[in-house]
Amino acid sequence: MPLIIGAVVILIVLLIVGLVAGTRPRRRPDEPSVDDVAVVQTPPKAAPEAEEAVDVEPQPPAEPVTPAEPLTSLERFRRRLGRARGSLGSRVVTIFGRGVTDEAWEELEESLIAADVGVEASGELVAGLRERARAEGVTTGAQALALLQEVLRLELSVADRSLARRADGTTVWLVTGVNGTGKTTSIGKLAARHTHQGEQVVLAAADTFRAAAAEQLQLWGERSGARVVRSREGADPAAVAFDGYASAKASGADLLLVDTAGRLQNKTQLMEELRKTKRVLERDAGPCDEVLLVLDATTGQNGLSQARAFMEAVDVSGVVLTKLDGTARGGIVIAIQRQLGIPVKLVGLGEEVDDLADFDPDAFVDALFAEVAQDVDLDEDPGQP
Repeated sequence: MPLIIGAVVILIVLLIVGLVAGTRPRRRPDEPSVDDVAVVQTPPKAAPEAEEAVDVEPQPPAEPVTPAEPLTSLERFRRRLGRARGSLGSRVVTIFGRGVTDEAWEELEESLIAADVGVEASGELVAGLRERARAEGVTTGAQALALLQEVLRLELSVADRSLARRADGTTVWLVTGVNGTGKTTSIGKLAARHTHQGEQVVLAAADTFRAAAAEQLQLWGERSGARVVRSREGADPAAVAFDGYASAKASGADLLLVDTAGRLQNKTQLMEELRKTKRVLERDAGPCDEVLLVLDATTGQNGLSQARAFMEAVDVSGVVLTKLDGTARGGIVIAIQRQLGIPVKLVGLGEEVDDLADFDPDAFVDALFAEVAQDVDLDEDPGQP
């Protein structure tokens, strides 16, 4: 009997325990309790890898985009010098449209000064024009305008604007200028031009003070097919230039373009470094075939002070005048040659690769006065010179 009672008690206890346990929420066998969870730092997600480059067949354009013939110098300058033509050209035409008078010559001088020809140069040009006008009997605005164009062409035609090349070996062009003038971009466009002509081009990234400069030159090298010689940021620019020539010479390259650090003309230490770079480069390469100074046309007369300082540091052989399409004061071309005796050899006429053009004096002068003369009556004779 006691055994039966004990068994009944045990069954009752087990039943109660089972009921209590059944009222608790059950968890899945693989669900950990709070005490079982460890704090784990979630690793950052890795950046997705770049997709592997694939060759995609170019789709034919709907219409041909390549002109049947390349633009002539005159067509290129006329298209790009609209601002200068609308300023200087239209002002001069308007002046002579009122007659060839003393007041007209004075206004012409003021217009040339405003166009950045320079005070002294403008005075000398107008004085010479007046003398010729009297001697040749110029009485109409059309005659005066034709005389002005003739004088400007003569003024600009005396310089040698060719880019020097070596008959044998690697041609060396050293390129310099202040920051922001478009120096590195001009080098890239030159590289694209000459690789397109089938030449082997090497770019020496001797602007080692800005990592962005070397990266920009590297991109231009990839874009143009030119090889780039570069070093770490802060490396000796002269050493990079020297190595650039050694590499170009060893590979039989046709042209070496050396990019130098953009520097202010009033920084004596930096200008001395430019001298050193040129000196070290020429130990093995011989004299640089060209030392090109890049100037921004929109800076006007300020560009002349820059040019004078660079001329003292290195023997500048020519000017690359960028952003000529963006200025209404194209007279800086005349000022550079007349005041400094340095020819403008290349001009920037836009942002496209082929917009770095050889400077053509005839096309430049024609473009300044193209079309605007048609809007003013220049054939009457309301006054005398």
